[in-house]
Amino acid sequence: MPARKIVTHYARMWPREVFDAMDGSRLLLKDVEVLRDPGVYILYRDDHPYYVGKTKGSLFARLHAHANQSCDRYFNFWNYFSVFVVPNGNHVDEVEGILIASMSTANSASPRIEQIHLPVRLTRILRRARRQRLTLE
Repeated sequence: MPARKIVTHYARMWPREVFDAMDGSRLLLKDVEVLRDPGVYILYRDDHPYYVGKTKGSLFARLHAHANQSCDRYFNFWNYFSVFVVPNGNHVDEVEGILIASMSTANSASPRIEQIHLPVRLTRILRRARRQRLTLE
C-alpha cells in the first residue's frame, strides 16, 4: 500500500484577482475542485509573506472571505496567496506550524510546535568565534 501524502497539492503565488475572474455569472475559481479541501495558505503582500492561515473546511471559502469581505482583518493587506491542500484535517495544524516556523510574517504568529533552543554553551562558543573573527578583520 503506497504511503499517503500529508500535502497532496499546492499552488504558489496566485494573484488575488483570481477571485474576480468570472465566466458569465460563475466564478471561475470555483471549478478548481481541490480547493474545496482543507489546508494551509499564505497571504503575501507583494512577495513578502504576510499571514499564514489554515482551514479545516474549504480553502476556497476561507480565501474567498479574505478576498471579498471588507471587514476581514487582512482584507487590505495582501495581493497574492499560496495554498497547500491537506485532505486529512488532522494534519492542518502541523503543516501550519511548519510554515509559520520557517518564515517570518507581519502578523508574527507563533507555531504550535516546541522550539529547539541552541544550547547556552554552544551559543557562547559561537559568539567567541565571531568576536575573534571580527578582531582579525
